[in-house]
Amino acid sequence: MAASAYKRSVTRRSDPLTSVLLVFPLFIAYQIGVLSIPSTYNGADLLTSQMLRLLHGNGATYLLVNAALAVAFVILVLVLRRKNTFDPRLFLPVLLESAIYALTMGSLICFVMIDFLHIDPKLFIGCSTAPEQASPVAKLVLSLGAGVHEELVFRLIMVGGGVWLLTRGLHLRRWLAVGLAMLISSVLFSAAHHVIGGEPFRVGAFTYRFLCGLVFATLFQTRGFAVAVYTHALYDIYVLIVRG
Repeated sequence: MAASAYKRSVTRRSDPLTSVLLVFPLFIAYQIGVLSIPSTYNGADLLTSQMLRLLHGNGATYLLVNAALAVAFVILVLVLRRKNTFDPRLFLPVLLESAIYALTMGSLICFVMIDFLHIDPKLFIGCSTAPEQASPVAKLVLSLGAGVHEELVFRLIMVGGGVWLLTRGLHLRRWLAVGLAMLISSVLFSAAHHVIGGEPFRVGAFTYRFLCGLVFATLFQTRGFAVAVYTHALYDIYVLIVRG
């Protein structure tokens, strides 16, 4: 049975129900964990940063809002169950697949930067904006937030929604719509770290994150939302904690 779950994971893109259920634990961990570091949050994580400013650090209200989000999640799961099925045994294959992508993507992107774009990788900072003085726990929480919220905004909404808009609204061929949505979302993903996150613009940093965005967008299109989220989170954990 485990072998069949693994085969299903590597041969099929995750369906919406599977992605939602696999990603939800990361969302909860981040929303609760960020309370322990109220002065630090991911610069591109618009949802949590705005929520914290709105609630003025009121932990009880913050948890109440997240309880409402949990109810919305339950409703979403009930709707998705009508057309999708979930096998919890898919969690480990998805986690393993994402870990492989996370460990190899940095080397792949550096190869492209050096051999094709001739940009020195030393000119970039990792794909997240955690302060150097942040504790390992803070960096872990921020990595989870980047994985969930940045993939939600830049891949699920911008790539998924962009493809729908370009194919249904502008009647573009699907391959062209996918390519344009991936490029636009990757540019905005990289730019957000400078415009919203406040990091000074550098060509190396912008290029590196743009390539990261293309990798995550490719994973989203080919492997599903859950794989993109876990790859992003695990990659940031590797960069910020293991290598940092």
